[in-house]
Amino acid sequence: MLINPPLSLYIHVPWCVRKCPYCDFNSHAIKNVKSDQQTEFELPETEYIDRLLFDLEQELPQVWGRRLHSIFIGGGTPSVLSPESYDRLISGIRARLPFEGDIEITMEANPGTFEAEKFRGFREAGINRLSIGVQSFNADHLRQLGRIHNPQQAIEAASFAHEAGFDSFNLDLMHGLPDQSVEQALNDLKQALELKPHHISWYQLTLEPNTLFYQQPPQLPHDEILWDIQEAGQALLAKHGYEQYETSAYARSAPLRAKHNLNYWQFGDYLGIGAGAHGKITRLDLGQIHRTTKKRHPKDYLQLNWNQVSQQTTIPAHELPFEFMLNALRLIDGVPIKLFSQRTGISMNLVEPIIRQAIEDGLLEDSSLYLKPTQKGALFLNELLQRFIPEEHSKPDDSGTIQVTQL
Repeated sequence: MLINPPLSLYIHVPWCVRKCPYCDFNSHAIKNVKSDQQTEFELPETEYIDRLLFDLEQELPQVWGRRLHSIFIGGGTPSVLSPESYDRLISGIRARLPFEGDIEITMEANPGTFEAEKFRGFREAGINRLSIGVQSFNADHLRQLGRIHNPQQAIEAASFAHEAGFDSFNLDLMHGLPDQSVEQALNDLKQALELKPHHISWYQLTLEPNTLFYQQPPQLPHDEILWDIQEAGQALLAKHGYEQYETSAYARSAPLRAKHNLNYWQFGDYLGIGAGAHGKITRLDLGQIHRTTKKRHPKDYLQLNWNQVSQQTTIPAHELPFEFMLNALRLIDGVPIKLFSQRTGISMNLVEPIIRQAIEDGLLEDSSLYLKPTQKGALFLNELLQRFIPEEHSKPDDSGTIQVTQL
C-alpha cells in the first residue's frame, strides 16, 4: 500500500562563475566587479536566502509531521555563496522542519570558488558532505570543458575537504571527453584515487540539448574507446575498494553511499526550493503523488507573486510504473519488490506480465524479493525501461488518483 517514504530537501543555487558548454542545468553566469585586490561577485545573496526560507514555508503544509532525511544544495555553483549565508539557511530550515539524527547535508562545490577557510565555514554551518566538481585533472580537457579551475586547484580542494573534517566527500569525474584516450581517462581516475575520496561519481559526457556542445559538437571518442574506458575504469575502481552501487556511483563502503541520491533512486519524496527546483511529494490524504516546479530564472523567482513562481501537478497513475522503474533500475542491487507498491500505491499485478517477460528475456533477475536488472539488463537499460511506458489506449483514470492496494 502507499506509505510515506523518506523526505529529502533539494535547494537550487542558480548562479555560476561561467556557464560550461556541456551544462544543461539551470545555471546563470554571474556579473562580477573587479577591484585592485580581488574579484567580487554581484549576488542578491541575502534576498535569495530570504526567498528560499519563504519557499520552504509554502511547502510545509504538505509534509507536516515528517522529518528531513537529507539535504542537497546543487546548482549552478553553490560554493559562490558565503558560509554565513549557509549558516542562516540551515538554521532556518532546522527551525521549520525537524532533522533526522544522522541527516546528510551535501553541497556541490567548484574547485575554483573556495579556499580552506571557506571550507571550514561550510562545515561549521552544518554541511557535512561535499560533492566537488573536478570533471578532469587534465589541463587541456578542463579548458575544453570550460572549467574555471586548474588541476592543482582540484587536488587542493580534496585536501581542504579532508582538513575541514567533512564526514564524506565525493569527486565528480567525467569520461568520454573530447579526443580522450583510454590512458587519459584512467589517469584521471588514478589521480582521483590518490586523493582518497569517500565517494566517486564517474560518468560519461553526453551532449544535451540547449548546450553549446550540442550546437557545436566536439569530437568525442568512438564507441570502442568508450567501452574500453568503461571496462578498464570499473576494474580500477573495484581494485581500489570502490563498490559500484548505481550506474555512475561508487563508494568505499555502504555507509558512504549518497543517502540523498539513494532516496531519489528508491522513489522517495523530496521538497524542491530555489529557482528551477523540482520536488516530488506523496499525499496519503489524497492518494496522489505530486510534482512541484519553481520558476527557472532567478529574477522571476525573486520578484514574481508566489502563485506565478510555483506550480504543482499530479503524476497520472498510469505513469507511475515507468517513473518508479526509471529510478529504481539504475541501482546495481535493485530494490525490494515490495517497494513498488509502497512508493506508488499500485498493485504489482499491474506490472507482473511486463516483469515476467523481462525475466524471460534475461533483462531482470528471477526473484520474488527484488527488482534487479541482470548484467544484460543494465547494458540495455533503456530497452528495459521502455517496457514500462504506458500505451495510449490502455491508460487508467487520468485523475491521477491511486487506488491504494494491499499486496
